[in-house]
Amino acid sequence: MQYKILGRTGLKVSVIGYGGTVFGIKNYLAHEDPGDPQNHSVYISALERAVELGINYFDTAPGYGNGASEEIYGRALHKYRDSIFLASKVIYSGTPDEIQASVEQSLTRLKADYLDVMQFHGGYFSDIEADDILDSGKLERLEKLRDEGKIRFIGITAEVPTGALERMLASRRFDVLQICYNIISQLSCDHSRQCRGIAAMAEEYNMGIATMRTATSGFMQKLLNREFGLDEKAVTQMCIKYVLSTPEIDVALVGMRTPKEVETNFVLADDANARYDLDGLHNRFIERR
Repeated sequence: MQYKILGRTGLKVSVIGYGGTVFGIKNYLAHEDPGDPQNHSVYISALERAVELGINYFDTAPGYGNGASEEIYGRALHKYRDSIFLASKVIYSGTPDEIQASVEQSLTRLKADYLDVMQFHGGYFSDIEADDILDSGKLERLEKLRDEGKIRFIGITAEVPTGALERMLASRRFDVLQICYNIISQLSCDHSRQCRGIAAMAEEYNMGIATMRTATSGFMQKLLNREFGLDEKAVTQMCIKYVLSTPEIDVALVGMRTPKEVETNFVLADDANARYDLDGLHNRFIERR
């Protein structure tokens, strides 16, 4: 397994992290309910296999299945607590007391005494929302929980870059940025222009950078299968390899339901020779023969 340092946190994280969304969202195509106890043994086996293969960054949220994802993580991972890193999230719309209660509930579900990263769970941040997080005691409450040892580092997640998100990062009070970045959503980390975008700002502030929707949430797979008949699993691997090839990214979060998926993605993460030459891919000049 390849590892990177998650910015100023100093955490040595696997370049592929385990995304917990899949344990909280029903897979309608497979008619699979993540809340069905019959599925839990497979999920737990997948998580255990991930630890065995060296994946050590596990990200989840109470909003994934109303706590179901965190509970599955807790059942599978509590015995590995000293060798893994746990990240979860909190909704920023609550009061400081509600935010603290949410953190405490996450700790209970995860069977953990502390979390390595606690993130504000965001989407499209506005200036009003940024003011609310920075100035109404909510960020201060996470900082207090950090000082008490219940969380180690503070992060923020976002679907897209906004001026409000840039302002929050500029406060230098966040340690980790989790942002949507993939082969079709490159605004956050425009490698072709020497890494312009929110990722460049986060890197300047020595923040750790994780990606959500690493495999495009299935969009690229469906599109290329429909237009060219390409195998969706092969396209998924291409998407993951693209993010792994982006040097600014520390950890690419990927949802995995089965041990087989974990093993497939481990091979991608472990093979440094499988990385794409992004400079070559972005080169617009074609040599004329």
